[in-house]
Amino acid sequence: MGITEACFDLAVAYAKQRKQFGQLIGNFQLIQSKLADMCVGMETSRLLTYKAAIEAEKAAAGGKGTEIHKVAGASILYAAEVATKVALDAVQIHGGYGYMLDYPAQRFLRDAKLLKIGARTSEVRRWIIAREIMA
Repeated sequence: MGITEACFDLAVAYAKQRKQFGQLIGNFQLIQSKLADMCVGMETSRLLTYKAAIEAEKAAAGGKGTEIHKVAGASILYAAEVATKVALDAVQIHGGYGYMLDYPAQRFLRDAKLLKIGARTSEVRRWIIAREIMA
């Protein structure tokens, strides 16, 4: 969630200050669409994470075969994929600056990608979720 929020905040701030063709880039429909999608992904990810936290509070025990295992897996998977998508969009909104080491967008993109390949890949997370559904 932190990477997603940071990328969203960076993109919004940049869209509010960068001018192109005599107007703020935030006035362009394409940028607005990207920002809206970023916001929806961020909020959806947050809600799924909160659901996992609520399930964890209710659960007497966790682990394989429990609802919390499935919801937590879904939350991790979705948050990692949204973070990557939002980071990619933030870099895109920043244009060439998004790749420069002086701007944090490029670092967030690398960090977000690691979420999908780090402790467990997205494919393994999908397998865990599916296993819980089929149990």
